[in-house]
Amino acid sequence: MAEAVPVSCPACLRENDYAAPVFPCACGSPVTPPLDLAAAPLPLTHRTWSETWVAVRCAACARVSEWPQPEVGCTSCGTVARIPVRPVERAEPGSCAPGGGVRDGLRPRPDAQGDVRGDVQGGVRGRAPAGQGRPGESGGAGTPDPAPGPRPAFRPVTIRTARDAVATAALYLRWLGFQDVRQPDGRPIPSAAVDLRAPGLVAQVDPTTAPAGLRAVECVWLNGLTASATSVYFSLAGYTQDARSRADDLGIPLFVMDLTGMPQPVNDPADALVDTGA
Repeated sequence: MAEAVPVSCPACLRENDYAAPVFPCACGSPVTPPLDLAAAPLPLTHRTWSETWVAVRCAACARVSEWPQPEVGCTSCGTVARIPVRPVERAEPGSCAPGGGVRDGLRPRPDAQGDVRGDVQGGVRGRAPAGQGRPGESGGAGTPDPAPGPRPAFRPVTIRTARDAVATAALYLRWLGFQDVRQPDGRPIPSAAVDLRAPGLVAQVDPTTAPAGLRAVECVWLNGLTASATSVYFSLAGYTQDARSRADDLGIPLFVMDLTGMPQPVNDPADALVDTGA
């Protein structure tokens, strides 16, 4: 990740630290969107998939590719702000690396995308689930339980569709330590939140372009109360102030996801869940 910089919330003016994500260029070099900190961040009130990508030029090969628009969720009021990016300058003749070329309009297609569904539905292919190695799980007959170690860094997956948002939330819950996280079969309906269930967990993912409201937070709390489980909520477009306040009162962890696929906690219960895990 790049060095964190302060970004002022356009709604409440609170400064939030933001580190621009680093993406892999096709040539293998890291690419970071050049933030335009001189321009004011804009509140995200309506999201369209076609307008959430920015062109970024690789400094190594001069290739221009499209990557998710940088966004940050305010930890105070829950507003999601879109951070401006400096436009791509025309490359000088001969500046491209040999054989590199420039391909405008290329959208990244992460190779890991094909494994996301299998990871959510039936375990991670080729690696142990995030919860293994916790106390109480025996490593074998006659051997002591291994001491729990720190969680590895979460590997985000670029969000392109509502299905990607649900899969990313499920992967993140597994990374927190929840086992057997399941999502409903079929494509998520864009106008409704999608349930995710696991032992001791009731979660909802809102893949829509409108901030989650008070009723949504109360519904996931009631579902968790009925199932005697932890309630968690994920949103792409942030939360209304009423929803934030109610979640704080009820102790509901709230997370906001940007298109890079990295969930961010937006209230104290979410911070506590990230610190302690499931």
